[in-house]
Amino acid sequence: MSTDVLTMDDESRQTLRHSTAHVLAQAVLALFPDAMYAGGPPIEDGFYYDFDIGRPFTPEDLEKLEKKMRGIIAQDQPFERQEVSVAEALQVFTGQPYKLEWIQGIGDDAAEQGVTDEKVSLYRNGAHFVDLCRGPHIASTGKVTAFKLLRTSGAYWRGSEKNPMLQRIYGTAWESKEALQAYIDRKEEELKRDHRKVGTELDLFSFPPELGAGLAVWHPRGGVIRRVMEEYSRKVHERSGYEFVYSPHIAKSVLWETSGHLDFYAENMYPPMELEGSTYYAKPMNCPFHALIFRNRTRSYRELPLRLFEFGTVYRFERSGAIQGLLRVRGMTQDDAHIFVSTEQVVPELRTLLGFVLQMLRDFGFDRFEAKLSTRDPEKSIGEQEGWDIATDALRQALEAEGVAYEVDEGAGAFYGPKIDIDITDALGRPWQCSTLQFDFNLPERFDLEYVADDGTRQRPFVIHRVLFGSVERFFAILVEHYAGAFPLWLSPVQVVIIPIAENHHSYAASIADQLRAADVRVEVDLSNETLGNRIRKAQSSKTPYTIVVGDNEEKAGLLSVRPRGGKELRGVAPKDFLLQLQQEMSVKGSGATSAPNP
Repeated sequence: MSTDVLTMDDESRQTLRHSTAHVLAQAVLALFPDAMYAGGPPIEDGFYYDFDIGRPFTPEDLEKLEKKMRGIIAQDQPFERQEVSVAEALQVFTGQPYKLEWIQGIGDDAAEQGVTDEKVSLYRNGAHFVDLCRGPHIASTGKVTAFKLLRTSGAYWRGSEKNPMLQRIYGTAWESKEALQAYIDRKEEELKRDHRKVGTELDLFSFPPELGAGLAVWHPRGGVIRRVMEEYSRKVHERSGYEFVYSPHIAKSVLWETSGHLDFYAENMYPPMELEGSTYYAKPMNCPFHALIFRNRTRSYRELPLRLFEFGTVYRFERSGAIQGLLRVRGMTQDDAHIFVSTEQVVPELRTLLGFVLQMLRDFGFDRFEAKLSTRDPEKSIGEQEGWDIATDALRQALEAEGVAYEVDEGAGAFYGPKIDIDITDALGRPWQCSTLQFDFNLPERFDLEYVADDGTRQRPFVIHRVLFGSVERFFAILVEHYAGAFPLWLSPVQVVIIPIAENHHSYAASIADQLRAADVRVEVDLSNETLGNRIRKAQSSKTPYTIVVGDNEEKAGLLSVRPRGGKELRGVAPKDFLLQLQQEMSVKGSGATSAPNP
């Protein structure tokens, strides 16, 4: 999607969008005089504003509001800033409880700091509209040249479920009609690719309400893709010297006390279970189990680096409002590895590890990467500075050796070590944070991990946490949207559909299917009573890479008519040549979409 028309910088767009949110609020108060308005900040690609009108907004309301907003814009009302005292502001917003709460909070904060003359800023436009706002704003409403109201939703006041439910209106504003249309086109394409929509259409997974929010079941076709992903991952990990481990889904509270999760992560954990006098928790992470495996016996420096790998299912209590299909779930499987290294192994291991991560991402069809290097927060971190310096420099060297563009996020590292987060860019140009390489000084200390060095002394290892997919569920959702469900051959749940024209061609179709299955090709034979045209369209709508049609001519000649997905029909194809083509195509990874594909 071209963005050449997008010439305004991000800060200017933020100002434009915030000003448009004020125009929206002005329109709502004009059409709903009894409305109470809360607030509306700019957000990525747009803005929102929260209101209380006693009922949800309807699509018809949005149409009327857009019309009213265009009238306000046509009047070219100037935005005028005014500073008043807290007492004066309270008077201005009499009858508006949400504004009054904000203002009272400002006054209380000032009083706690001993400030008695605290000022608040207001912005006025038009004869009667005023809003509590820091600003800045554009010069006048007439500068809003292109906007659109998008949707509505419920939203708790100040994000707390204990507070009233308000009605939120989302919108977007751009500096030109061309930029707005480009955004609308992109959003429409995103909706077509939404993994929840495509997953339903292709029968890949579902979220039965009986399971609870954020818990998915995988259907056979989705299960095939997941199995292929995991088999690929296991194979490359085995080749790279990883050892496979397994751990239970629950553990006693003492484990999570030792690891620190009950101190730092309890709000994201499922509630405890009381069994036989002990307290158990569903695991939110795999790392404590891998530390126990390392500690189970005396380790020698000759065993390092020790690379432990697990497809470990974890459970995290995400808030219901944050759950988003497979992108944000409560039960997920991570391709989790923990690598135990000595000091001198840190730099070479990280270089190898980063190359390993990038190659895997390339194999799944991604070739644009950016990274963020998060460094130490001196106020909220543990470990000696020397260790932090070694780890941070090693991460930096690895990024530069692989030629990956990165930015440094000063002080954003976890309390237990610096890290690299890698963003991939999908076919629509959207960034997704997936793989993470995380140093950890905390785990070895908390679990008293040691190895015997070559001089006989006991040394503390470094630990590197590493996920490639992040979670299988989330990475799968990204793949669905990247390919719009038209997966490359090696990932497609059904690689070939064979359609016999008539019943007397069933035997020939079955014999071709047997040949392909013997070569590990995933094949379905459509023996339904539907018309030939309907069966071909069904294969195409399921985004199967190849459809074979066989009839009298093909059976007599021992040949095939092959329809590639999105291509022209090829007649007179020998089965052995077709199989060779499939095998060659399946052997090439990373040949996926680098721009928006046409599935």
